[in-house]
Amino acid sequence: MHTKLHYQQPANEWNEALPIGNGKLGAMIFGGVSEEKLQLNEDSVWYGGPRNRNNPSAYENIPNIRELLSKGELSKAEQLAKLSLSGVPESQRHYQPLGDLLIQFSRQDYTNYQRSLDLETGIAHVCYQANEIDYHRELFSSYPDQVIVMRLTASQNKAISFVCTLDRQRTRGLDQLAPSGSDSLFMSGETGGNGGIQFHAELKIIAEGGEVQTIGNRLLVKEADTVTILLAAATSFRHSSPQQACLAIINDVSNKGYEEIREGHVADYQSLFNRVSFSLSNKETSHLSVDRQLALLKEGKEESSLIELYYNFGRYLMIASSRPGSLPANLQGIWNEQMTPAWDSKFTININTQMNYWPVEVSHLAECHEPLFDHLERMRVNGRETALTMYGCQGFTAHHNTDIWADTAPQDIYAPASYWPMGAGWLCLHLWEHYQFTQDYAFLLKAYETMKEAALFFVDYLIEDQQGFLITTPSVSPENTYILPSGERGTLCEAPAMDAQIIDALFTGCIEASAILNHDHQFREKLVSLRDKLQGIQIGRYGQIQEWLVDYEEAEPGHRHISHLFALHPGNRIDPIETPELAEAATVTLNRRLAQGGGHTGWSRAWIINMWARLGEGEQAYDNLLELLKKSTLPNLFDNHPPFQIDGNFGGIAGIMEMLIQSHRGILCLLPALPKAWDTGHLKGVKARGGYQVDLEWHDHHLRLITITVTVSGTCRIRVFNNEQLQLAGRPLVKKNGLYSFNVNKGQSYQLIANKR
Repeated sequence: MHTKLHYQQPANEWNEALPIGNGKLGAMIFGGVSEEKLQLNEDSVWYGGPRNRNNPSAYENIPNIRELLSKGELSKAEQLAKLSLSGVPESQRHYQPLGDLLIQFSRQDYTNYQRSLDLETGIAHVCYQANEIDYHRELFSSYPDQVIVMRLTASQNKAISFVCTLDRQRTRGLDQLAPSGSDSLFMSGETGGNGGIQFHAELKIIAEGGEVQTIGNRLLVKEADTVTILLAAATSFRHSSPQQACLAIINDVSNKGYEEIREGHVADYQSLFNRVSFSLSNKETSHLSVDRQLALLKEGKEESSLIELYYNFGRYLMIASSRPGSLPANLQGIWNEQMTPAWDSKFTININTQMNYWPVEVSHLAECHEPLFDHLERMRVNGRETALTMYGCQGFTAHHNTDIWADTAPQDIYAPASYWPMGAGWLCLHLWEHYQFTQDYAFLLKAYETMKEAALFFVDYLIEDQQGFLITTPSVSPENTYILPSGERGTLCEAPAMDAQIIDALFTGCIEASAILNHDHQFREKLVSLRDKLQGIQIGRYGQIQEWLVDYEEAEPGHRHISHLFALHPGNRIDPIETPELAEAATVTLNRRLAQGGGHTGWSRAWIINMWARLGEGEQAYDNLLELLKKSTLPNLFDNHPPFQIDGNFGGIAGIMEMLIQSHRGILCLLPALPKAWDTGHLKGVKARGGYQVDLEWHDHHLRLITITVTVSGTCRIRVFNNEQLQLAGRPLVKKNGLYSFNVNKGQSYQLIANKR
């Protein structure tokens, strides 16, 4: 199992630096010899305070917009929407960097340089030799102790000397940068805006041997044997006094020895990371640096060790950017160097935030889902006001973005995306996903109320069209544009396909949850009735899944969003076995997108991998995985939209799992999209819907051994794809309607042997 990113030179730029993080506190490590730079982030450093941005003109103009759309007066409808539905002001808050930790060493020649990130321990390393002395830096961000730690050692005593300080892009937003003791510095400031967030960082140096002193706002270390650097950061988002919060952390951690801090970090990290093991057969070039492996891949030399590494790195990024108590992973996880980043590095909820969390349950990281659920509860409060004041509806809603303050009003004045009221509904499906994987009844009891409230919005928002279907209007198909027969182009519309697919999934989740809880029977019956009146999935003139209520031409056939295939993935309405006609139309849709240049952004390519896997097309999924690595992966394995967006990383590893195990229709599908290149391998410790934990081993493209651990008693149904015969306890299982079925009991493990027929 490949678990180390390593390089033979320092990072020349941010996209080559290595990330560390503990959910809240992150850094990008450059690994320079004469100067080390850690670009720092704290997940709650955002510009400005909360605001009510709901447009007071929305409610009175919704009927007018609907009428204009029904008459085909598109330009008038869009102009009125821009005036009456846009947020006031139009933009939400944006994420910002905390600052930089800068360390200057004496200039010297060096050899034997190595920079690495060990995914087994969550620790980064920088090693080199200078003047016949071996130098080593060890860096990590501890979740138990809530600090970034750097340990500097050398093969000779008195060999470590440097000057260090903190900075924030030439003191932007800084109020103070000064010593807080003979061995400490602090940095504090405010992000600005209405009630901007106050931040504070404390830096402490613990030296063994040598001398530590402060001059101005610099810390000087002279001729130390070993040095430990500790950094803590906090903001007013969580603390009434960020300074006191930082000092408490530093004081507590300073009383521990380095080994204790390190052991606590490793034990915590490995309690999550070590749950899953994934290995493929080809290991020929695993000794090569990551940049060299990527270069070879671009030359057409495929090797599975890079895919193993990419998957393990994705799990590492999730552990490092989304832990209980943190905010959810944003567009860049927690790693951002720009004061005004692309798309504000917010939570974009017309796919990107959702994609961030596609791999968490199957990859046995359910705890990492919690920050999203916590944020959704905060959105629920604001979303009620948005639903009522803007639309006159019950329940709660959100649009295509949210921010640290859980803002739910429309973002931007951008017709292709802004006026789309589906964000909360889609996010609530993650609550249902978590239950399906964990079978946690107590969780569902609480989550149901949130799901119900999201559904209530659509109970009121849906209107009946002339054909008797319940439709959403106004809305958009993110972020695509259609062409009317007259040649006019538009985005605002009635009943885009994705809306009905999301509402169908949300209503279905509420209906099933209500039945499991034996609760809320009357509302369940109402949802069943409404669901039956939703517009079904339609097939268009080219044999494709139709994106709009009318089979319009697309202005951009290779568009990055493929929203009308939501029902294929992450939904489950389209299936190659149960709905072959729709699956064929989905295939046509994907081929049309790709033929017109689709998949040109990292996250879009990642979504395509998942969709090909759902269609059982292993070679197509694999080819697109290779394209993701070749064209949309940066030297440090970050996904490149461009610029860096972490959703491509998370969507990519979700796609790898979809190729190997699926469970979205109540059936364990084992190796459903296995490509020829992955002839032999194992996958252990992953989760599946139904409360299962699964281990797989395969050889020569055939299953060999399956172990299933069960959390809920019932019937386990398995589908295999290479005609293997499954045996349980030495006895062949009977295959019926393409499925193997057997009864299972809570807390038991079942080992099945697969033989070639």
